[in-house]
Amino acid sequence: MNAEIIAVGSELLLGQITNTNAKFISSQLSELGINVFYHTVVGDNSKRLDEAITVAESRADCLIFSGGLGPTKDDLTKETIARHLGVDLAFDEVALTYIKEFFARRGRAMTDNNRKQALVLEGSDVLANHHGMAPGMILTKNGRTYILLPGPPKELEPMFQFEAKPKLVALLNTDGVISSHVMRFYGIGEAELEDRVQDILDAQTNPTVAPLASDGEVTLRVTAKAETESEAQRLIAAKVAEIQAIVGDYQYGMDDDSLASKTVEMLLDNELTISAAESLTAGLFQSELAEIPGVGGSLIGGVVTYTEGSKVKQLGISQELLDTHGIVSSECASAMASAVRTKFNTNIGIGLTGAAGPTAHDHQPVGTVWIGIAINDEEPITYLLHLSGMRNTNRLRAVKFTCHYLMQLLVERGFSKR
Repeated sequence: MNAEIIAVGSELLLGQITNTNAKFISSQLSELGINVFYHTVVGDNSKRLDEAITVAESRADCLIFSGGLGPTKDDLTKETIARHLGVDLAFDEVALTYIKEFFARRGRAMTDNNRKQALVLEGSDVLANHHGMAPGMILTKNGRTYILLPGPPKELEPMFQFEAKPKLVALLNTDGVISSHVMRFYGIGEAELEDRVQDILDAQTNPTVAPLASDGEVTLRVTAKAETESEAQRLIAAKVAEIQAIVGDYQYGMDDDSLASKTVEMLLDNELTISAAESLTAGLFQSELAEIPGVGGSLIGGVVTYTEGSKVKQLGISQELLDTHGIVSSECASAMASAVRTKFNTNIGIGLTGAAGPTAHDHQPVGTVWIGIAINDEEPITYLLHLSGMRNTNRLRAVKFTCHYLMQLLVERGFSKR
């Protein structure tokens, strides 16, 4: 099978976002032995998309679309494909019920254009979206397979990995099954990780191991082919254990796990409460934790103390400490962690201070970050980061490192980790 990936969205052509979806899909298809000879990007224009489909059909057996499944007028992928193939659109009742419940839970009225997201190509195999609202779909017609996926990577990647990929394997009439799991690492660079597991990469046959880096994290995708699912999982488990013996200290999770989700999981499992005082991250740490369901059992509260005055007034940090050591310092991060833990009466207090950029702050170069972690009545531990990204990248990485160091520290203190 030869495939062509067609990304739909004017924002891609304008350079407003990067087409990471094509890279992800290509890496997944290569594991299945599916050739990808072309990546196409087309704007939100039905005529040009129709032309791109015609060209792709002349050179590919499988057309994979990303984007254009949303509720707005410029989301026109499935409408254009439906006209091109001469098929109708019909409401998928499961998807429509999910969308209605989504709005009901939030106490918001659902407008008619949101119903549009539940429309699917008639006769297609619907792909559930567990991370958004618009479902995906697979349709085989006239000897070709058309796969429609949502644009946001957080929706597309799990949908392809766990919904579309198994169906593609079935379409290929491949003997046996192909299964994958993703190992997630933090605190180690892509080059170092690859160097440490180079012998495994050089010797790989089945399972295969593929490294990938993104947003300061590194992943290893372990894929196995076997006659049965259980045999594939056995092969994967053995390879995962082999990798963990070398770099397991840096692994924080698997598959859809995130640093925030694993942090919350560990806090809840150990019945630990947490609060945070944030300067450069301005509430981003608490926001990341708050995305995880059930975090209310652990996250008690926090403060944003962005200025020197707010650190003194809100946290009671002495002006003398700030004058002596500065705002971007180990002493300030430590004091922030201790003060917020006391203020909210939590097991853990987090203090984050630093120079996010684009200019130096408190005589400290851009990317200098101090993280303070106070656990119960112990002396706070501080960590120094030297980050090199843009402003908001530095802020997000500071949050991720906080989760990483907190989990490591809790394990050292004897708290359980799944």
